[in-house]
Amino acid sequence: MVQSLIRRPLLPLLALPLLFAPAPLPAQTGGAPYSVDGRSFGRLQEAVDAIGDGEGTIRIAAGYHRDCAVQTAGRIAFVAAESGRAIFDGVTCEGKAALVLRGAGARVDGLVFQNMRVPDANGSGIRLERSNLDVVNSLFRNSEQGILTGDDPAATLTIDRSTFSGLGRCDRGLSCAHGVYTGIYGKVIVTRARFEKGTGGHYLKTRAIVVDINDNSFDDTQGSTTNYMIDLSSGSIGQIMNNLFVQGRDKENYSALITVAAEERKNPSRGLSIAGNRASLPAGLGRKSVFVADWSGEALAIGANELGPGLTPFEKR
Repeated sequence: MVQSLIRRPLLPLLALPLLFAPAPLPAQTGGAPYSVDGRSFGRLQEAVDAIGDGEGTIRIAAGYHRDCAVQTAGRIAFVAAESGRAIFDGVTCEGKAALVLRGAGARVDGLVFQNMRVPDANGSGIRLERSNLDVVNSLFRNSEQGILTGDDPAATLTIDRSTFSGLGRCDRGLSCAHGVYTGIYGKVIVTRARFEKGTGGHYLKTRAIVVDINDNSFDDTQGSTTNYMIDLSSGSIGQIMNNLFVQGRDKENYSALITVAAEERKNPSRGLSIAGNRASLPAGLGRKSVFVADWSGEALAIGANELGPGLTPFEKR
C-alpha cells in the first residue's frame, strides 16, 4: 500500500519550470526591470504608484530583484515577463515581505520569492493585509514564511500551481512561521500546489471560514522539525480532497496530519468534507499518527481516504 501511495507525481507538472529554469541574468541587463503599459520604471514602488487607485499590470523582467513594494490602492497584477525567472531575493518592505498588499485586489503570476527574513521572524514573499489575491505558477522558497495574511472575512485567497519549499520556523521564543498562514479570510482555495522541505511550523495553517484544498501534494520527506500538514486553527467548512500526504521522519509534532479547530472554535466546521486523499508515514519507523484530529466537536464528513500503515483515520481531541 505504501508504494501505491507514492506513485502519484509529488510535483504538479506545471510547477516544474519554476524549479528547473536556467539561472537568470541580473534584472538591470537589457532595460528597465518593470513596465506598465509600455512605461518603464527602475523601482517596483514607482510602478505600483503609477497605477495608483486604478487597475493595471506590472510586467517584471527576468533577473534577481532586490526590491519590494507596498500596494495601498487599486487592483494590480504582478506578472513575470518569463515565468519562473523573475526572482525577488531577500528584500522586504515595512519589515514584512517583498510584496505588502492592502489595495483593492492583486494577482501574482510566475514570480519567485526567496531568502525573506525580518526581525520578528515572519519574513514572507507576500504579506496580504486585505482584499482578494490570486497567486498562480509562483515559487516561495528558503524563507521564514511564504504567504502571511491578516483578517478579511469578505475576501478570497486563491493559490494555484505554486510551490512552497524550505519555509517555516518555530524557535527563538517567537511566534511560529509557516509555509502559508492566513487569518480569518472568507475563503482560501489551494489547488495543484506543492508543499515540501518544511523547516518548522505547519505547511498550511489557515483560519479561513471556508476552505477548498484540492489536488495538492504535501511532501514532508525532507522536512525538519515540522508540525501538521494542514492546520485549520479556528475550524472551517468546505473540503480537503484528492491530496497526497507523505509525513517525514524529522517532526516536532507527528501526532496528526490534518487538524481542525486545534486552537479555537471560532468558525463552524460541521460538514467539512475530507475525502479522496492518500497519506503515508515513514517506512520502518514504527510510529503511529492520526490522519484527522478534531477539536471542533462537530460532525465532519470524513469519506474514503487511502491511508498507509500506522495511520488512524480520525480522532476526537
